Amino acid sequence: MLLSVLILTSCDTFNKVYKSSDINYKYEAAKEFYLAGRYSKASQLLETMVTMFKGSDKAEESLILLARCYYNMEDFETASQYFKVYYSNYPRGEFAEYARFYSGKSLYEGITEPELDQTNTYSAISELQLFMEYYPYSAHCVEAQNMILRMHELLVEKEYLSAKLYYELGDYMAYMGNNYQACIITAQNVMNDYPYTAFREELSILVLRARYKMAFHSVESKKMERYRATIDEYYAFKTEFPESKYLKEADKYYKEAIKFVND
Repeated sequence: MLLSVLILTSCDTFNKVYKSSDINYKYEAAKEFYLAGRYSKASQLLETMVTMFKGSDKAEESLILLARCYYNMEDFETASQYFKVYYSNYPRGEFAEYARFYSGKSLYEGITEPELDQTNTYSAISELQLFMEYYPYSAHCVEAQNMILRMHELLVEKEYLSAKLYYELGDYMAYMGNNYQACIITAQNVMNDYPYTAFREELSILVLRARYKMAFHSVESKKMERYRATIDEYYAFKTEFPESKYLKEADKYYKEAIKFVND
């Protein structure tokens, strides 16, 4: 107990432990730091030992403990890397199921806002899908599936924001000649990839808006074709969302389009 108190309260004592050649002594100290919530100091000690423990009875525990240190410090990317190291080195190890789950959950915990790069989101989905393939009856499967669904929605939101930006740009600095067309393609692609997304109504009205605007701003030779496409889009929208909060707006686009087609 006295050793624990000294280790946890004295920087000098920590330095002595860190420099010690007694690996078992250092390991016990690392566990004391971990249990006390001093994850940074615990990780510093464990970093010096995990390789040395390889092949020993402490190898698996020390590696999973190091991964947990980084997870608790909210360094989720490093935590995920160590969880992967664990299940790669010990695919049938005592903590293999736990490590596979937390390799994905760590990345999930560190995902960014939808406007930012989503590389880790794709990695987290992949890790969690692999986890469910390896352990289909795990108690963590429901949580893993829920995380995947939330990440899918995040990816959809990112694409929705991209489509919305194209729409707002309109004819300004037109992408491939037409930002409205880019908006339509982006929105339709994400609806095809994620047909049950909660953003479907928002994406659908965005497509209708873009079709109307594209028709309105078209050269005369393309107006008829594009207004007809607007009408078709309106019918598809109204059929799928008969009580939509956007129905009044959609009706306006329809009336303008049908007026042009019938004149």
